Amino acid sequence: MNFAPLPTVTVAEVPADGLMLDVREADEWQAGHIESALHVPMSGFVARFGEVTEAAEDGRRIYVMCRSGGRSAQVTAYLVQQGIDAVNIDGGMFAWEAAGRPMVTDDGSPAIVA
Repeated sequence: MNFAPLPTVTVAEVPADGLMLDVREADEWQAGHIESALHVPMSGFVARFGEVTEAAEDGRRIYVMCRSGGRSAQVTAYLVQQGIDAVNIDGGMFAWEAAGRPMVTDDGSPAIVA
């Protein structure tokens, strides 16, 4: 059985106005996240799938993010199977932070990858 390669991009390839989907859990999100990202934890993804499809109803590509790229790869594969234009961000938030891309917290404390 042949599987198509998982669509993947580097942090540098993510446009500033890209539709970001963060699938990390709440504690990871609170430690630091991308300001404009849609937060739908993988643990509740199926129940909240409609939020994701609604955000991408204009056909925009979804850039899927987790801490290191494992969970987001699983979610990306699922989205692609559903016919949605989605790509996994290689290296996840660790790569995002290492590239100096902006992160925020809801309470204004310094953002970290947890």
